Amino acid sequence: LAALERQVFDFLGYQWAPILANFLHIIIVILGLFGTIQYRPRYIVVYAIWTAVWVTWNIFIICFYLEVGGLSKDSELLTFNISRHQSWWSENGPGCVRKESSMSGIKGLDSHSYVSVIGCALEYRYIEVMHSSFQILIALVGFVYACYVVSVFTEEEDSFDFIGGFDPFPLYHVNEKPTNLLFKQTYL
Repeated sequence: LAALERQVFDFLGYQWAPILANFLHIIIVILGLFGTIQYRPRYIVVYAIWTAVWVTWNIFIICFYLEVGGLSKDSELLTFNISRHQSWWSENGPGCVRKESSMSGIKGLDSHSYVSVIGCALEYRYIEVMHSSFQILIALVGFVYACYVVSVFTEEEDSFDFIGGFDPFPLYHVNEKPTNLLFKQTYL
């Protein structure tokens, strides 16, 4: 549900890289759930590996919005340089007042306007950081759960004891027949 919520807000902001990452995340989560329901440890292992990638992606998003390491939140990196869109929260955050003013003097841009945002209770970059932090927390819980489920599934497979078992040398061996019958040939 958290990934779907994040997908909606990334669609509203036209941020294509997060949209693709969220879509892939949703597919892998469904695969992991399917693996859990159908007792398929390989699908759960794929999910566990994906959670490591997902945590890395969310750390990148946090660094992007906090402008760590030369990254800039004003760059067009998340939109693949297709548009100048930003996070939906940049104009629609809690308490934000959005003011539009038309750009006079420039012909052909009648529908375009300059948007200024004032009075935000919380800056949009901190909202995005909180979203990514929450995704990391959920992914870590999912990783631990996936490892536990895989260990339970593989333990169940190893503990199954069919006739004769896996032990080549049983602790005790009881002959049901006397030894003289074991070597006696049978004739028809």
